[in-house]
Amino acid sequence: MGEKRASLLATELGIRTVADLLHHYPYRYLDRTKVYRIGEITEENAASFVQLRGRIIGKAYLGEGRKQRLSATLADSTGQIELIWFQRTSWAEKQIEVGREYLVSGKPSFFGPRANMVHPELETVEKFLSRGNNGMQGVYRTTERLTAVGLTSKGLYSLQCTLWQQIREHIAETLPQYVIERFDLLSRREALENIHFPSSPQLLSRAIYRLKFEELFGVQLGILSVKAGRTTHKNGFFFPRVGELFDDFYHNHIPFPLTGAQKRVLKEIRADLTSGHQMNRLLQGDVGSGKTLVALMTMLLAADNGYQSCMMAPTEILARQHYASVARMLQGTAAEGRVAVLTGSTKTRERRDILARTLSGEVLILIGTHALIEDRVQFENLGMVVIDEQHRFGVEQRAKLWTKNSQPPHILVMTATPIPRTLAMTLYGDLDVSVIDEMPAGRKPIKTYHLKEALRLRLHGFMKSEIAKGRQIYVVYPLIKESEALDYQNLYDGFDHIIQAFPLPEYKVGAIHGKMAPEDKAEAMKLFAEGVNNILVATSVIEVGVDVPNASVIVIESAERFGLSQLHQLRGRVGRGSEQSYCILMSGDNLSRDAEARLSAMVETNDGFQLSELDLKLRGAGDVNGTRQSGEALELQIASLSTDGQILEHARVIASHILERDPELSKPENRLLLALKQRYKAPNSIDYGMIS
Repeated sequence: MGEKRASLLATELGIRTVADLLHHYPYRYLDRTKVYRIGEITEENAASFVQLRGRIIGKAYLGEGRKQRLSATLADSTGQIELIWFQRTSWAEKQIEVGREYLVSGKPSFFGPRANMVHPELETVEKFLSRGNNGMQGVYRTTERLTAVGLTSKGLYSLQCTLWQQIREHIAETLPQYVIERFDLLSRREALENIHFPSSPQLLSRAIYRLKFEELFGVQLGILSVKAGRTTHKNGFFFPRVGELFDDFYHNHIPFPLTGAQKRVLKEIRADLTSGHQMNRLLQGDVGSGKTLVALMTMLLAADNGYQSCMMAPTEILARQHYASVARMLQGTAAEGRVAVLTGSTKTRERRDILARTLSGEVLILIGTHALIEDRVQFENLGMVVIDEQHRFGVEQRAKLWTKNSQPPHILVMTATPIPRTLAMTLYGDLDVSVIDEMPAGRKPIKTYHLKEALRLRLHGFMKSEIAKGRQIYVVYPLIKESEALDYQNLYDGFDHIIQAFPLPEYKVGAIHGKMAPEDKAEAMKLFAEGVNNILVATSVIEVGVDVPNASVIVIESAERFGLSQLHQLRGRVGRGSEQSYCILMSGDNLSRDAEARLSAMVETNDGFQLSELDLKLRGAGDVNGTRQSGEALELQIASLSTDGQILEHARVIASHILERDPELSKPENRLLLALKQRYKAPNSIDYGMIS
């Protein structure tokens, strides 16, 4: 291949090596055994790809200048169809010879009574017959720039044919023979041959299964090896004591009775803390399910055993919210006053005092942002780390917390973003998982409505009636990085619009967004939390952690621009008190099918896990949390976490059984699995046991 085309393949599709090309799989297949007659093409079947066989009876350039196009007429005994090229016309003209017979494939359409086909694939009948494998032909993803140099789907197919002839005898196996035989898998060579050149639909299906299984099996070997390494070594602090701090809080200061789910999770955590192994647990729970209370009681267990805890949150608002909540719950206990908060905006004198009290052990619980990972933050005896919304931190950031004691502390990761089962088994597969799937008594389900602009005045009337009842309201605008300037303008315009619709002195409106100074953000939240302001206009900066029980309505503007998980998180800002709460989704009139599906799902259910599964199907695994952390997105070449859950679970069970018998994969028969595990390193895992 020439340098120009090789360079384009690298930049356009990331294909730099023979292996990259081999793993560039078809995304669909043409059935080359089915050839339509031109007379069979109707407006009903015109939407699908078809293959035609006919003779070119004429070609000509039509139009002038930039609107010039190449037109050729294909005919058979039943009729004629026009073939059209708007781009690469000189290339197409060279390929087309009047009077010659061709096989043509593409999507036909109708312009008036006559059928046409734009930018079809075509080759001479002689070349097609000489190739041999004429059953199912792969269609490959390509780009306009590649098409311009002849690397159409058919061009890539020809490359694969040439490549396969050269390497078919050199395909190395990646799975042990006992795994292939026991689970009736194709060999790797058979799988690769039948995904590029399938001789039957049945063999294609088996090839796809084998390659998906190998990929997910490799991922699970990596993840479960990390988990096995942690649980086979006695490297965790031992917390046997349930002492005065925990008992006093549980019997005398708990703000509301624990739900059955909270009690179950605390038992799971307690078992970890007395096992001698390092706890590494993911705590999932919908917004308002009581995760913070569970985390506080876990940190009190650490304190009863002579250890300090820290709690890291992704934003200053959330860190200060956690601090206020924890300090309030500990009033009247022996731990009162032994909680501190540390963020980037903490003043120098206060910071110095907090650092000294933390090093001396006076501070039992230190809450903060990423400021906690700074080298100058030192503990007397850190034994418990709680991380809220961990997907917002990078791997290296989190790992720095583990080094603040002589051995890794216990880890409790909390998320209010319900994680689909398949995603939890991959991105967080090395963690033990606990789920709080019960809401505290007295919470009413939030009522959600989808409105369009025509109902804006009715919405304002509803907002005023809620304010008249003493309630408060959030109005949220999107903030998408690619259009930040425009989004901020929308926020300011929306703020002006709200002020006009809700004028002083009857109504008071505040605003908060990420570009404000920390003290201004804190003041805006304080005024809203204390009930001074009736309405808070905000960006999605309020997505996590803002807890105002009196807020009963959230209006989400341009709701179609948010992902499902983010919409669900925002909805969780209301419904935190005992009053009926409402989420109003405002959108434009013209919605895409995906946007319509997201907003309909929000109206139909409050179940975060159900919504997260749909979000995974709509948006894919890489961005299901709304953020994509560097080095953490799971790059799968053929498997899909949204559709291949059964294969994933099968692969996980097999990997688990093999690792139980051979944790280091050191037996001769597992030599290939050791290489496979290293190729599919767990994307979101830290080898906690290796950190000293």
